[in-house]
Amino acid sequence: MHDPDKSEVENDCKELLKAFKGVLSWQWDSRFETVLAEFRADNKDSIRTILDRYLSNAWNSSNIGTAPDIVQNIGNRLGKLRAGQLLLTSDPNREIFIYCAWWPWGNGKDISIRIAPCYKKLSDSEKADKIKQFRNWFEI
Repeated sequence: MHDPDKSEVENDCKELLKAFKGVLSWQWDSRFETVLAEFRADNKDSIRTILDRYLSNAWNSSNIGTAPDIVQNIGNRLGKLRAGQLLLTSDPNREIFIYCAWWPWGNGKDISIRIAPCYKKLSDSEKADKIKQFRNWFEI
């Protein structure tokens, strides 16, 4: 349930956390400044169904070239999309949006996801404050 006193991104993050409660365990990935969860590939359909509620845009190695520049930049920062990997986003035309990197492992049995907000117009110090807030939303 959306709280009108909070930003859309905060509401969506808290709703994602609630939807994944008991399903995924989150940790901090300092390399990419994202929250990280790993799960068995058997659960991919149920995980994807939840993600699709909040992140309705899906980019892969074939269509990332048609994505907005900001989405392409995120993909490049994460190491470029390989076959089977996805970059899911909420509306990338907003000043703040959420993205999720979907990375199947080479063993075919596991998948990791990394989620973070993208703030288009913040200074480095403002971004640091927002990252701290984001970690709090995911309780890590």
